[in-house]
Amino acid sequence: MTTTPGKDNDLQERPRTGGRLLAVSDLHVSYQENRAIVEDIHPTGPDDWLLVAGDIGERTADIEWVLGLLAGRFARVVWVPGNHELWTHESDPVGLRGEQRYQHLVALCRRLGVLTPEDPYEVFTGQGGPVRVAPLFLLYDYTFRPPGTRNKEEGLAYAHRTGIVCNDEYLLHPDPYPSREAWCRARVEWTEHRLADCPPGVPLVLVNHYPLVRDPMNILRYPEFAQWCGTEATADWHRRFPVAAMVYGHLHIPRTTWYDGVRFEEVSLGYPREWRARPSQRPLLREILPAVTPV
Repeated sequence: MTTTPGKDNDLQERPRTGGRLLAVSDLHVSYQENRAIVEDIHPTGPDDWLLVAGDIGERTADIEWVLGLLAGRFARVVWVPGNHELWTHESDPVGLRGEQRYQHLVALCRRLGVLTPEDPYEVFTGQGGPVRVAPLFLLYDYTFRPPGTRNKEEGLAYAHRTGIVCNDEYLLHPDPYPSREAWCRARVEWTEHRLADCPPGVPLVLVNHYPLVRDPMNILRYPEFAQWCGTEATADWHRRFPVAAMVYGHLHIPRTTWYDGVRFEEVSLGYPREWRARPSQRPLLREILPAVTPV
């Protein structure tokens, strides 16, 4: 019998005394099974917010369908791009590359009323709040290199030898930047200034497709994949800034971890072959606030 990720009935059965801050990522709706799961996503109440931490899909039409559906159901939807949204894929009639593709998706989100990393950081005032929700777009710079490699070139050479090479190398174009790491540096610098300028007194919930720290990659089956998973430039952000929680995806390993007393939530759905194989099914939508006991 085919199993599906746990629905959110246990959330819906709780008293609805205020909005909740919920999160999900890596919906990958090019798979019909995942598309059916997305059609069944609903809030627990009229004031719930939903954080979508990237990798809805590769086709612009699919991204628009998902965000439009969710924006019609949740009080607020917040989106950050994953690597799949940034691909210039042959299946997508929108052939834009790099920054132009990203800005095209930002414009799409604004038409739908969905918050993006280019918008002001809004304050969630529901249960567990107030918190300032900061959607981030940071990319990666190959500094999470495989053990024993000294630079990007050695890291990529090792990945090619093992056959574990991210499709970003062929589909994620950095135009007009000279490289993906140059684009990453620009995004990190700009975002760092924005976070530093946030008014004091309200904790932050950071939302990014990639984790801010390398530690979550320690359980990857193929450690060479880590080089496409973030940047060492953000390793201290959860300590430097008043972070209540950090939400990410990309790894397809949903779990709660803690680093320096800060809660990190990996909120992926993932591919059907992955979620079918999980021995237990937590609710698809991860409750970020009010805070829950880690499992």
